[in-house]
Amino acid sequence: MNKKCQLRYGLPALICILAITAAVYACFFASFSHDDTTQFVYIDNDDNLDSLNAKLDTIGNWYALTGFKTLTRHSQYAENLRTGRFAVEPGQSTLSLFRKLKNGIQSPIRLTIPSVRTIDRLTKELARHIMADSTAIADVLNDSAEIALLGYNRQTLPALFIPNTYEVYWNIAPKSLLLRMHKEHKRFWGSERQARADALHLTETQVATLASIVDEETTNDAEKPTIAGLYYNRLQHGMLLQADPTVKYAVGDFTLQRIYNYHLTIDNPYNTYRYKGLPPGPIRIPSVAGIDAVLHMQRHNYLYMCAKEDFSGTHNFAATLAEHQQNARRYVQALNARGIR
Repeated sequence: MNKKCQLRYGLPALICILAITAAVYACFFASFSHDDTTQFVYIDNDDNLDSLNAKLDTIGNWYALTGFKTLTRHSQYAENLRTGRFAVEPGQSTLSLFRKLKNGIQSPIRLTIPSVRTIDRLTKELARHIMADSTAIADVLNDSAEIALLGYNRQTLPALFIPNTYEVYWNIAPKSLLLRMHKEHKRFWGSERQARADALHLTETQVATLASIVDEETTNDAEKPTIAGLYYNRLQHGMLLQADPTVKYAVGDFTLQRIYNYHLTIDNPYNTYRYKGLPPGPIRIPSVAGIDAVLHMQRHNYLYMCAKEDFSGTHNFAATLAEHQQNARRYVQALNARGIR
């Protein structure tokens, strides 16, 4: 065959080879994502290959999706989907993404434990951020035998959680999350905080319980050490704590703006107007500021406190009952003037 004939037949073949090469590159080695920011795909227990493809369809371009489907068709990935949160990074190839999903190489999330009032509320908050639903989480947090292994019961469990932000995997199992929180609890307390609690003759749970009351009394962190010192003085004198937030907890209504005498008679171990000492457990998950306010409480001779009549959220403190009664009268007059009942 002469050179002219070779050129005539060789050029289409070369073009074909180049086209195939370009298609292979576009399908498997070019960027999967059509976005220049990192995207995330979440794979849960209910997903299958079809639902995963639908999720990827919003992220990848046509060639990349074709390549991904080709890779899954020629592997056993469809029968072995791994749950988790996976990053689809700008410039990441289809082949690289496929390997990431196939090998379960996740990107962690930043999970914040909030300082909420109930374990039920915590359950709902956690369910908003991890794969497990609220029922699965509640099953673990309400399992008396499970939490007893960590040294807690239903009443003291709020003391386990330290409000902070932690890196976890989105598909973390509720039991694994509980164990992780126990580990973080021990890391938080450490030797220094433990030594301070010991010096006060309080356990970690007692510190958390007192801190939860302090947190409910004020959102002003600067005032918390003063309030902590006041309640500690009452404990030392064998007095009733008479903390209004514990009454609200006993009643089951934190929206109460005014506490009446009939509220104070409720027969409930959390009612510190009837029962001496600390209540059976925290009335909320205490904040770090609340815990440290107890451990670094202000030393003074205050035994009484009353909300300020200017409704600033701060308090008037008193060392004597007579002084306290004057403060209380001013506050009641302010409530009446505003028609708060």
